[in-house]
Amino acid sequence: MTPRRRLAGIGAFTLASALLLTACGDSGSDDGDTTAEGDGAGTGIVTVSSGEPENPLVPGMTSEVYGGLVVKNIYSGLVYYDADGAVHNEVAESIESDDNVTWTITLQDGWTFTDGTPVTASSFVDAWNYAALLSNEQLSQYFFHDFAGYSDEEDSELELEVVDELTFTVELMAPAADFTQWLGYTAFAPLPEAFFEDPDGFGEKPISNGPYLVEEWSHDDQISLRPNPDYAGEQVPQNGGVDLIAYTSEDTAYNDLLGNNLDIVPNVPTSAFATFEDQLGDRAVNQPAALTQVMNVPEWLEEFQGEAGVMRRAAVSMAIDRESITETLYQGSRTPASDFSSPIVYGWSDDIPGNEITEYNPDEAKALWDEAQSMDPIDDDYTLQIASNADSDHQTWIDAACNTIRSTLEIGCEFYPYTTFDEFLSDRRSGDVPGIFRGGWQGDWPSMSNFLGPIYGTGAGSNHHLYSNEAFDDKLREASLAEDPDEAVTLYKEAQAILFEDVPGIPLWYQNATAGYSESIENVEFGWDSDPILYQITKE
Repeated sequence: MTPRRRLAGIGAFTLASALLLTACGDSGSDDGDTTAEGDGAGTGIVTVSSGEPENPLVPGMTSEVYGGLVVKNIYSGLVYYDADGAVHNEVAESIESDDNVTWTITLQDGWTFTDGTPVTASSFVDAWNYAALLSNEQLSQYFFHDFAGYSDEEDSELELEVVDELTFTVELMAPAADFTQWLGYTAFAPLPEAFFEDPDGFGEKPISNGPYLVEEWSHDDQISLRPNPDYAGEQVPQNGGVDLIAYTSEDTAYNDLLGNNLDIVPNVPTSAFATFEDQLGDRAVNQPAALTQVMNVPEWLEEFQGEAGVMRRAAVSMAIDRESITETLYQGSRTPASDFSSPIVYGWSDDIPGNEITEYNPDEAKALWDEAQSMDPIDDDYTLQIASNADSDHQTWIDAACNTIRSTLEIGCEFYPYTTFDEFLSDRRSGDVPGIFRGGWQGDWPSMSNFLGPIYGTGAGSNHHLYSNEAFDDKLREASLAEDPDEAVTLYKEAQAILFEDVPGIPLWYQNATAGYSESIENVEFGWDSDPILYQITKE
């Protein structure tokens, strides 16, 4: 195959760093009356286009972008990631190990939750054990699968030990040199004792320890975050708070931004790609980020099972003209994908065995589809359905993909809409999606492993298509034992080769952070994961 071009400006990265996404703001305006702490802080309330979280605001139950933006700003973990993706201690004083298996974690003194109770070693140990327990059905359970004592088949307890109020130890199943890097993800956040008294009700008005606290959650309307006056870390809010507004149309949100009635749009709609940089000038953001777009193939769809099913999966992939879609619809703000990870992570390569199925090849696609039909025929009037939420801007590219799928494979193809994102996620989790479904992934930490295991590992929390391959799982475990990053990268590439043999998902494109902000705010920066860094935004 012809190697794909890499995203412009991306070089090699260390496992602990990614790409800095920056933009500069203009003068502010009056809004709000809550005073933030910190030198030069503004008092204005920053408004951000968002949506309704799928679940209560609990770290172990949050795995989608709307809830994720809230949880990462109201909880502080052992470490945090800066705009580059580099790791900095937050609640942790030190994280040490002599063998990369047994780790001793010491906390800084003086951290408290918003109910006044202290953040202790037990706050982490109890939260992690709760999240990892099978019967608690937490979406983040998979992220503890490398901990000694973990089981995805029965209730168990992680090998965690409280040494004293500010110290605890962690034992892993095998050495993991990058263990510290995991710990900035929200699944590893602490929880207060109050959570365990009422886990079901806690997420409506969470008690947290981060830069912000939840003042009010008006469902399907707005989540109001305000500065936490007892926050003990370095990310002190420089504004009066943040209102996350639940929009059902990205076009509406963008128009509100143009009218200076909204401060931040994290996702510019497709309809504005050709014009937003001219319209917004220095307030336009178009930078690489840890975002990928795929279509996942549910294992319960009969037409995609067995050898003939794998042929059909590959045929659908080769029937999609990624180059045309990314250039025409997205004005180059997307780059056709050639693997299952992201170009911003260390070791990325477009040289993965089997990835020729990501190339537009209508002749080969039709030949494969016809061969599958001769082996295991399906109805001649078959229609492929591609499911996604309709409250975001996905129907346009699905319609474009269906156009080439229909003309190439001579089958039906149509968009299957869900009214809201949470309805879409609910059916994905319950296995009720009637066809292939869209899957977007925003990196939890800047490592190739994070784009593979959580989505395609057996039993993983975001493996909604129920893919399972023991050889793939073993390859991931082997990579986690690697003595150096380059060895791990080689093994992760071998794991991806298995994915290209099975095609549990169809990589589409790597996504830039395409965003915009108003004239009313300053000090705007978007991080390696495409999220706006809320605490440092100022608004008078």
